[in-house]
Amino acid sequence: MPMHALARNGAGPVLALLLLSSCAGGGRPQLPPASYVATQEQPGEEYVIGPLDQLNIFVWRNPELSAKVQVRPDGRITTPLINDMPAVGKTPAMLADDLKLALGEYIKDPIVSVIVENFSGTFSQQIRIVGATAKPASIPYRANMTLLDAMIAVGGLSEFAAGNRAKLIRYDRTTGKQKEYAVRLSSLLKNGDSSANVKLQPGDVIIIPESMF
Repeated sequence: MPMHALARNGAGPVLALLLLSSCAGGGRPQLPPASYVATQEQPGEEYVIGPLDQLNIFVWRNPELSAKVQVRPDGRITTPLINDMPAVGKTPAMLADDLKLALGEYIKDPIVSVIVENFSGTFSQQIRIVGATAKPASIPYRANMTLLDAMIAVGGLSEFAAGNRAKLIRYDRTTGKQKEYAVRLSSLLKNGDSSANVKLQPGDVIIIPESMF
């Protein structure tokens, strides 16, 4: 049916709305909105140590065995008495247990704690923002992080970004498959629409296309 016939039949506004919806989200589902500020702070998933993380290793009553170290690109660390201890993929508590076991060969009942001071995170925990943004980047996930937090970290949208056609790709651990969600970055950043702010999860990828006109 021609467009002018649809308009005469009163279907014009409906068609326009459908066209607008398809351009904005591409038929992808949307995530529920998140608050600008978390109403209740909750801990995130246990942090997993990644390459280049800065660690503070403290051995109680043994300052000569304590050290500040950086995780090497090969995922290992070296501390006094311990060479090439694997660190990547472990939580700080797990690494502390492994260090305690290794140091137990030299001192009796060592008490070890591991604190992550500067973190990069494993790829599975980073938020990656690519496409039409001021500075595409991978940023470490932190508890209660939202879409707004991530966009502030990369400097917002570029001049030619089609923000409301952006998509968020998330790995679903229960199904082992990736899911795509529509995100409305222009509504969030330019119009202050709080309903467009959503909570992020470790490993989320945000892809921002450029406008075609």
